[in-house]
Amino acid sequence: MIRSVILGTGSYLPAKVLTNEDLARLVDTSDDWIVQRTGIRERHIAADGEMTSDLATAAAANALAAAGVGVDEIDLVLLATATPDRTFPSSAVEVQRKLGVSHGFAFDLQAVCSGFVYALTVADSLMRTGLARKALVIGADTFSRILDWNDRTTCVLFGDGAGAVVLGTEEGEGTSDDRGLLAASLRADGRHVDKLCTDGGPSMTGAPGHVRMHGQEVFKFAVGGVGDVIKSVFEATGFDGSSIDWFIPHQANRRIIEGSAKKLGIPLEKVIITVEGHANTSAATIPLALDFAVRSSKVKRDDVVLFEAVGGGLTWGAAILRW
Repeated sequence: MIRSVILGTGSYLPAKVLTNEDLARLVDTSDDWIVQRTGIRERHIAADGEMTSDLATAAAANALAAAGVGVDEIDLVLLATATPDRTFPSSAVEVQRKLGVSHGFAFDLQAVCSGFVYALTVADSLMRTGLARKALVIGADTFSRILDWNDRTTCVLFGDGAGAVVLGTEEGEGTSDDRGLLAASLRADGRHVDKLCTDGGPSMTGAPGHVRMHGQEVFKFAVGGVGDVIKSVFEATGFDGSSIDWFIPHQANRRIIEGSAKKLGIPLEKVIITVEGHANTSAATIPLALDFAVRSSKVKRDDVVLFEAVGGGLTWGAAILRW
């Protein structure tokens, strides 16, 4: 069996930092209020003229360097984003151009905060059919461009950033002892579309709109509504909350992360949490956290890693792999 294996990771955060104290000068909030409810202390904001494709390119370049893979080896550039540079063409082709990749294929995927899990699963499927041998899978967003900076319920939650992985393939035995992506499960339910959305778009208003969210409803769903995808990947691999080595969930809110870990029976010492330093960067949060875990020598060869995310739509998904 062909398995998709992560060969290297990379990330990028813009230089500008916006702290909770900075936000308290813009809206009626405080550092204590934000930290108590979300665990977030600061977020990074893209500079004027710094686009999603710029963040994605920087993260991808770091991942390529870590993998020791040249741009001439990349067959696929798959970018998960909800904030592309343009309506078209895709920002993935901009990344392709900026990296100097002149062959293969490239496209964007939009599943908001679930985007990286979706993209990883799609890339794995394409690679197992032989359409690509090595791929760049990137999560990147500039949510600062679609926030209502007068809405304290949303503007405190999000930041800008990018994370990337380089995927290659290895022959496996078809068991959970293989390295690489072992199982994935994806879901969506459009009945919940208004719980987390923007109030505009090209065909709706002619403008991107601003983020709108029913926070309590999203919180409840994020903690209690995603059990089906977790159950699916556990059943497919034979693992459970006690037998995995690391849980790297979407970094939206520390309370959601801790609540999810408790529900899954995963000890907190096995959970990678980076939301404090970059807030919710949408599709970028999981690869950002993964890159941190790899570069800090937490995730090691043969470790079993579980990803899980919930995003607007609502979309949700899980993936489990052996490092």
